[in-house]
Amino acid sequence: MRLGLKRDEVRLESHTSEWKKEFNRVKQEIQACTGLDAHHIEHIGSTAIKGMPAKPIVDIMIGIDALQDVDKPLLTKFAGAGFLRLKVERPGEIVLAKFADDICEVKTHFIHLVEYQQDLWHNLLFFRNYLNDNADARQQYLAIKQEYLTTSSSGIKAYTDFKESFVKEIIAKRMEYAHSEEIESRN
Repeated sequence: MRLGLKRDEVRLESHTSEWKKEFNRVKQEIQACTGLDAHHIEHIGSTAIKGMPAKPIVDIMIGIDALQDVDKPLLTKFAGAGFLRLKVERPGEIVLAKFADDICEVKTHFIHLVEYQQDLWHNLLFFRNYLNDNADARQQYLAIKQEYLTTSSSGIKAYTDFKESFVKEIIAKRMEYAHSEEIESRN
């Protein structure tokens, strides 16, 4: 298994069970360095979706109580597991990365720090679980990824933007399910 992408590179690798093994290995490292609860650490992204070709980067979501409480001591603990905070600005999220090299050019893992049991936490889990449970959705998602790669092998932001409407469509299903369950519970 070869993990890692250079800055702004977009490349898909065939799915491998090694990605899950790597997630579990790194999860243990993170727990050892931070003392975080195992239930607050989840494997997300395409490497967590069965059979899905993916960028060879393992995405890890970590739920914490409050983003504003993320401080230097916690970031130092993540550094002990090899993760450095990125200057990425995303609403409701702090992003860290692990690199394969000393010059921080090749990223192999991402940590997405989000607030535990809040919307972003639930949305990311729903997306992963929905695709794992739905072969048609997996095929649609793969087709979108492949379509992007027919025109480019770089531009990570453009790649993410290209997939955004599909991701939002799936996440909207979470709200539909929640609404229909609410109606059923009233009856």
